[in-house]
Amino acid sequence: QVQLVESGGGLVQPGGSLRLSCAASGNIFSINTMAWYRQAPGKQRELVAAKTNGGSPNYADSAKGRFTISRDNAKNTVYLQMSSLKPEDTAVYYCYAADRFANSYWGQGTQVTVSS
Repeated sequence: QVQLVESGGGLVQPGGSLRLSCAASGNIFSINTMAWYRQAPGKQRELVAAKTNGGSPNYADSAKGRFTISRDNAKNTVYLQMSSLKPEDTAVYYCYAADRFANSYWGQGTQVTVSS
């Protein structure tokens, strides 16, 4: 089992920046992929960024050039650095992990609101 706890969401003005954190605990050594998804009101949950062990990050087109996913293995934490935020980035952001046994895990979500 893997537990994920997100933090760092909040209210930010358009053009601003925010960094989300996701702390993983439990059977972390089985994790091979960590990612961030988001879900806006009335919309389906969508992938924002993903990072697989030993692989290059993947980003949604909407995130390319503005968001950066990174992992600190010493802290068992994955980050999503978001800049040049837009109102359409407003959503609940979820941390996701997958292990080598094909199990998926989700965090509880953190609200990001981009508004003036």
